[in-house]
Amino acid sequence: MNWGVFEGLLSGANKYSTAFGRIWLSLVFIFRVLVYLVTAERVWGDDHKDFDCDTRQPGCSNVCFDEFFPVSHVRLWALQLILVTCPSLLVVMHVAYRQAREKRHQEAVGKDGGRLYLDPGKKRGGLWWTYVCSLVFKAGVDAAFLGVFHSIYPRYTLPRVVKCHAAPCPNVVDCFISKPEEKNIFTLFMVITALICIVLNLVELAYLVSKRCRECLAARKARSESLDHRLDWVTSSSKQGDLLSGDLIFLGSDVPPPLLPDHPQDHVKKTML
Repeated sequence: MNWGVFEGLLSGANKYSTAFGRIWLSLVFIFRVLVYLVTAERVWGDDHKDFDCDTRQPGCSNVCFDEFFPVSHVRLWALQLILVTCPSLLVVMHVAYRQAREKRHQEAVGKDGGRLYLDPGKKRGGLWWTYVCSLVFKAGVDAAFLGVFHSIYPRYTLPRVVKCHAAPCPNVVDCFISKPEEKNIFTLFMVITALICIVLNLVELAYLVSKRCRECLAARKARSESLDHRLDWVTSSSKQGDLLSGDLIFLGSDVPPPLLPDHPQDHVKKTML
């Protein structure tokens, strides 16, 4: 395995992730991928060879092993890790596509012709949707594989002895699994890390959606305040215009304004009468 390429992909995915995404990447590549590469293959490498049944009937041990282990843990985990890590690489590829498009645009129109993206790595537009869809896909894949594991191996554990009566076994035979406790420990470890990854994906998804909603509400509020300010300015301008026009009409009129009487008290008395 080329660890240089692996490190480059990991650093690229880490660069364009949020804080929750960085924790998720660390958890996946340190506690899942490395544990799988270092220990899982060794623990499950001899499961078929050390699966013994108390019979000498040819083919009975193979049939019982296939019945109890329809899919290997190692192969299921390999497929799960491939599907879980691919969406993060798609985000990196989307950013690379944006950068290449921005470069072609700059070469075509020059530096004074504007830019397509102010920051190609900023999660806006299509990149935001790519990132959100990757979170949903990763959480869905982990949840689906946990369901598959539970359906094949109830409670994610392996017993010490299994009963088998499949043909060509002559009767019900007892088959013994090699190192069941060790396999159960690693199985539960992988299940717990997958659950934590699902929680981190959902938390990051809620964070991104809530952040976008707050930004939309703030932008709408700013537009509303700007519109109200413009309406107030237009209304005040029209009022000032009406007052000025009224003063001009009054100054240009031939009829003098009504004057107060010489004796206001007499005028008040007449009005009251």
